[in-house]
Amino acid sequence: MTKFDPNAWWQRDDLCYRDNQLSFAGRDVQQLAHQFGTPSFVYSASRLEANLKRIRQALDAAGLAGRSSIFYAMKANRFAPLLQFFKQTGLCGIDACSPNEVRHALSCGFSPSEISFTATSLSKKDFSELSQYKGMFMDCDSLHAIRSWGELNRNSEIGIRINPGVGIGRACNDKLHYSGCTTTKFGIYREQFEQALELAAEYGLTVRKIHFHTGCGYLNAELDQLDHVIGECMKFVDAAADVRRVNIGGGLGVAHLADDQALDFDRWSAVLNKHFAQRDLHIEVEPGDYICKDAGLLLLGKTFVEQKRDTLFVGVDAGFNIAPEPAYYGLPFQPVPLFIDDLPLSMMTVVGNINEALDVWYENALLPELDKHDYLALINAGAYSSSMASNHCMRGEFSEFLLL
Repeated sequence: MTKFDPNAWWQRDDLCYRDNQLSFAGRDVQQLAHQFGTPSFVYSASRLEANLKRIRQALDAAGLAGRSSIFYAMKANRFAPLLQFFKQTGLCGIDACSPNEVRHALSCGFSPSEISFTATSLSKKDFSELSQYKGMFMDCDSLHAIRSWGELNRNSEIGIRINPGVGIGRACNDKLHYSGCTTTKFGIYREQFEQALELAAEYGLTVRKIHFHTGCGYLNAELDQLDHVIGECMKFVDAAADVRRVNIGGGLGVAHLADDQALDFDRWSAVLNKHFAQRDLHIEVEPGDYICKDAGLLLLGKTFVEQKRDTLFVGVDAGFNIAPEPAYYGLPFQPVPLFIDDLPLSMMTVVGNINEALDVWYENALLPELDKHDYLALINAGAYSSSMASNHCMRGEFSEFLLL
């Protein structure tokens, strides 16, 4: 008889079973579910800070101490207490991609000079509002953006987001690529880059930064590709004489499955050292996924357990609309019980309460018999979950809590 493994792959010091009860950030998760109700997202402030510090240490180890910055991509999670906590740590600024995000960052205590802005398909209204935030740095994503910004902000400094035509993403998942074989809307390609520089000069704009974000969720298997991506992007840097900063985007991933290994920061740091240690450049990185993802749980209430043909279904009280990554990108959110016992395990498929065929949280999860269980937790729910939520089927209700 197979029993639940008390040393499951996803466990760590701040997320593990203690006396057979699931503990997260020093709290009993069963008690959190009773206290907060479901569905609820809970985030660990200590894990968020530890993830930020891990990136900071890797940048320093790459020889970039004093000339590198972290900008948190707030599209990953915009929960105000979380942003206010980031501000208090002093470890990062904000990467914003809409005027509303800029306003929200300001309301959480960040100044315009602590915000780096990169977005696509901006309107005249967007540019007009953004030009009012003096000190915020603008990365232009297209010829249209350079022209529109130049008309409002002649003789200023800008960055240019480029597209090297090569991408990177978890497990070769092309849904996570921002650049690659398929032509995308993101950034300026090499064949347009000279025109972009000329257009910037026409408006007196000095190109101080090259920005690139080519994909998401990469782990150790993709680090050689990261090396290649940065090498291709440096060709743009070398073609722009006034560049002083390079933003390498985000994309750092976390383990989702037992076969995944945590990102090797020594290797990641070595890639950055190879390309930047001997260059007089300030390096920016803008992770959102890595900082938040494994710092959050989604607590769900069990609604039913029922066999249908050859599949044992477990229903829960929330659907893909409040955390869409499993449905949109095929990223698995491991379901875990809130306590463990000696009951045998069965293969179960966890599904939500949305009337859509893609409302499947996890297929073929090994879980104990759930007769005595009222709740389940999904790990890795801290990023691109609540921030992407919708009210589809008018089931968009959820709560969020930051555990200090």
